[in-house]
Amino acid sequence: MRESCCGSLHAVTASYSLAQNETNQYSSRIGQILLRLNSLKSAMSRPQPPLAALHAFEAAARHEGFQRAGEELHVSAGAIGHHVKQLEAWLGIVLFQRLPRGVVLTNAGQRYAASLGPILNQLADVSEQARRQGDDKVVTVTATSSLVSRWLMPRLGRLRDRYPQIELRVLASMHPVDLARDGVDVAIRLGPGRYPGLKVDLLMEEWFSAVCSPDFRANAASLRQPADLLRYPLLHDEPEVHLPGEIDWTRWLHSCGVHYSGNSGNSGARFSHTYLCLDAAASGQGVAIAASPLIGDDLRSGRLVRVFEHAVRGPHCYYLLRSPQAETRPLVHAFCEWLIAEARADQETVWPTVETT
Repeated sequence: MRESCCGSLHAVTASYSLAQNETNQYSSRIGQILLRLNSLKSAMSRPQPPLAALHAFEAAARHEGFQRAGEELHVSAGAIGHHVKQLEAWLGIVLFQRLPRGVVLTNAGQRYAASLGPILNQLADVSEQARRQGDDKVVTVTATSSLVSRWLMPRLGRLRDRYPQIELRVLASMHPVDLARDGVDVAIRLGPGRYPGLKVDLLMEEWFSAVCSPDFRANAASLRQPADLLRYPLLHDEPEVHLPGEIDWTRWLHSCGVHYSGNSGNSGARFSHTYLCLDAAASGQGVAIAASPLIGDDLRSGRLVRVFEHAVRGPHCYYLLRSPQAETRPLVHAFCEWLIAEARADQETVWPTVETT
């Protein structure tokens, strides 16, 4: 009996020692990366630059251009360019030389990329190890702030009822995302649908309608046709990164045969996010245009009403993205199937009678 107890004690001690060694090795790797980051920080004598800008630059340097970097990080080429400019301003150096048909790394950009790549790779490796040691119930999803606020959050109660074992982590961001490096399982992105190397599902189309509060509509007796909108406050959203061809007031009114330059008419307030613009419309401050996924719940509840039945189809769609590795996790797969079912039910119940142009 004593030998059995001693044997068990030795086994526990050995297991503890092994776990302690693994922890020490893990801490050592973290320490090495922090030392390298601090070294880079000390060399520049400034705080650490934004991580999203570093990812964008590293991808652009590796692909020798913004377009393919955007495809890898699931954002537009313009978004990559914006983050590179942000990093250049922070560093005070030019990383890319802009040419008529593309970009080329400067000497400084080449040196910076050579130092940055290994650091980001190590950070990705350590982050993946940390994720594996964590709770497998956690599913991380990223989407734009407006989609999270107006579409995803109102549905999370149904997700808890259907999959109580899922612990959802929501990141509201338009920044470029590297699914593996950033520890993201699922990304919902608005774009053209070209996302090489990932599993991709079409989630939702965009149909843009003009909306306002019920009281605003009731008091706008002279608002009988789209041209009359020019006499009322038109609310605008101005996101940090614009997608090519996105529907704004100029394009929406043009589809109705109404000329609008953006300066004519009764110009209303401008907002950095669509959800803020819609909050302003719901409080009676004017008329907004927004895509179907962002206004469906407000239309159902009566918080907003369509000014006219006319709707314009947007040039982009919302896509559901995940890596092949993440798709093998049962809870990630279940979450994605739930998202697809919610999106399809939403479009079937909210938009069956919309007039298209």
